Parts: sequence; C-alpha cells; structure tokens
Amino acid sequence: MKLKSTFLALGAMLLAGYVQAQDGWNWPADPAQEAKARELNAAYTDYMKSDQFIEATKPLHWLLTNVPNLNESLYINGVNVYKGAADKTEDAAKKLIYQDSVMAIYDKREELFDNAPKWIENKAYFGYQFFKSDKQRIPNVVADFERAMELNGNINHQLVAAYFDLIYRNNAYNKAYTGEQVLAKYDMASELLNKSEAEGKDVTSSRSLLEQVLINMELINCDFIEKTMGPKLAADPTNLEIADQIFKYSVQYKCFSSNSFMAALELKDSTSPTFATSQVRAMRYMASGDFEKAQPVLEKALTLAETNKQKGEVQMELAKIHTQAGRKSAARTAAREAASLDPELTSSAYSLIGDLYMSSFNDCRGGESRAKDYSIFIAAHAAYQRAGNSSKMAEARSRFPSKEELFTEGLQPGSSISTGCWVGETVTLATRD
Repeated sequence: MKLKSTFLALGAMLLAGYVQAQDGWNWPADPAQEAKARELNAAYTDYMKSDQFIEATKPLHWLLTNVPNLNESLYINGVNVYKGAADKTEDAAKKLIYQDSVMAIYDKREELFDNAPKWIENKAYFGYQFFKSDKQRIPNVVADFERAMELNGNINHQLVAAYFDLIYRNNAYNKAYTGEQVLAKYDMASELLNKSEAEGKDVTSSRSLLEQVLINMELINCDFIEKTMGPKLAADPTNLEIADQIFKYSVQYKCFSSNSFMAALELKDSTSPTFATSQVRAMRYMASGDFEKAQPVLEKALTLAETNKQKGEVQMELAKIHTQAGRKSAARTAAREAASLDPELTSSAYSLIGDLYMSSFNDCRGGESRAKDYSIFIAAHAAYQRAGNSSKMAEARSRFPSKEELFTEGLQPGSSISTGCWVGETVTLATRD
C-alpha cells in the first residue's frame, strides 16, 4: 500500500520550525563547563540552521550527555537534527543509529519533562516512517501509537491508516494477534476516524486506506466468521458487541447463509430492530420454510418501514406467507396493497392473485353450472392481464367455458356472472373457442 504520499504534508508540519530559545536554561555552575555548553549550543544550532545535520549531531551529543537538563529545546531541536542526519546519510548502519537516537530523545524528554501528550503522536509518526519494516522495532511503534490514543483520546486522522498498517505488519512478522484482536483494533481505528469526521474533518482517504489494509490481511471470510466468531456468540448469546461484529462482517463479506449471521441478526433485531434487520430476518425464515416465524417479523418490519416501497416489499412477502398458509383472501389483500404502494410490484402481485384464483377451482366448484365454475378462470385471466403475464393469460383462457357450454345454459359471451366463493368477482363471460 502506498501510504507514503499520504503523510508527506503531515511530516512537513511535524518538522517545521526550530526552537530558538526556551525559558528555564540550566547552565552549569562551573564557568568552564558553562562556556563549553554555550559554545556547543551555538554550534549545533548554527549547523542545524544550515541543514548540516550530521555535523550538528556532535555538539548536540555532548550537550545531551553532559548537560541533559540544559533546556527542553535540546530535545525539540534534537528530533530535527537526528531525523535530518538519518535522511542525509547513505550508510545503513549510521542511518539506524540516527533513527534510534530520535526515539531515545523522546524517551529522555519524557523522563525530564513528563509531557508526553505534547509529542507522543510525533514519536509514533517517526517510528512508523523509520521502522515499519523492522520486525523487532514494530511492536514498540505500535505501543507508541496506542499510548497516543490513550493519552489524547485520538490521533491525527491521517495517521490512523499508518497505525493499522503497523498492526498488519506486526501480525505478519510476529504473529502478534488473534483474529479477534485484529478486528478489535480495526474497530478502534474506525472509531477514531468517526470522531475526526464528527469534528468536520474529511476522513475519506484515511478510511479507504484503513479498509484496504484489512482486505490485504485476508483475515476475514465466511469460514472465519462462522468458526471463530460464531462460537463466541453461542457461548454468550446476549453479547451485542459480538453480534454487531458478526453482522457487520457478514454483510461486508456477503456471508448470509451462516448460522452465526442468523444468530447475530436475531439478537440485533430483537434488541434494536430496524426495517433492514426485520426484513432480512424474515426472508431467512422464509428461505428455510419457517413461515410461521417469518410472519410476525414481517409485520414488525411493516411498522418500521419508512417508504411506500419498503411497505410494498413487506406486503408482497406477507402475501406469499398467506398463500403458503392457505389464507387466500388475506394473500390477495396483501398483494393488492403491495401493488398500490409500489407500482413496480404490480406484475408480481397480480400474477400471485391470478395463481390464487387458478388454484381455487376445486375449492369453489359447485357442480351446478359449468359457466359459473369456469368463471374463476376468467377472473384469473383478468389478474394475469393486469400483471402483463401473457403466458399465464393463455393458460387461463384455455380453461374458459366453451361456446357450447354457455349456449347449453342459455348464456351469451359478454354477459356478466359472479364467481361466488371467496373470489367474489363479477366477470364478463368469454369462451376459449
């Protein structure tokens, strides 16, 4: 992942400006030592101002060793000096010494001045820049990031992806975490971005980088959710935190058929239902053939729906449940309601109504009038016509009464007749021939 460009501006900000003077100078009591300290303090600052960082390290080293409590500016400027020296040298061993010196300066500054909240984030940033590929040093850099979060409650949103990239590397190099620990750290990092976003900052790029790192870890899949996270919820079935994680990752990785997803969904929908949780839960029950459990959940979803489209979807599913239960009149009512709420459902709704009529022949047949008995197919034909279902229209027409049957009963095409039974439609007689 190319995180480098993301931090260039941030790095420039952290390195900008040198401290020229600080209150509280503690010059040595010995005149000779004081003179030397003044001389070397002037020398290192002159070298620093002219970007001669390697030359500046020598007088600075003497000051840090012999008069460590001279002034806090030694530690503020010292970071810039040793960082600058590390950037200028081509010698890998010396570069590492200079980089370690940056970290040591921060540690000494804390020992003397006890003000880590002011600079701990900077230390973490430099640690990432220096040691992100160093197996041994990465754990300490992770600790600095997490200490910055603890001390200040947040870190610069541009550094959140760097932190999680270190988690990725620490796990790859050192097998440092369990899968659940990685997810907990990801959720923590995501929450930091949420805080920054709430403060008005644009975290789009940082969030994208964070999510890409998680994907690169190849940690989460349906098997991981089911076998690693699922048992935790099974052992603690009221744990909403685990349920939220399972639900979130199941949706993200499209793991909808697992038992753990269903358990998480049931808990979430029971404690803090939304239209989406109730609808998906009901659909899962229906897919497994458990229509009795699905119906009350759908009825709850109907109360949570915010748009006519959502209400139409629920009514259509209720129509299917009533159909399965043999409640044909209720199924028709729900289907009609679905079509009125969402015109896009007209075809499926009236096809269902046509099917209800077609399947009612044996239940509604009186046996006294073929015209009346077969009129139910004319009603079905009208429903299919409204649905735009030409193949089903042809099927229904094939079961219309014949001209001869109407003639025998003294009836004519074009006259009206009531279907009777639960269908209760008045239809215009027509023949199949």
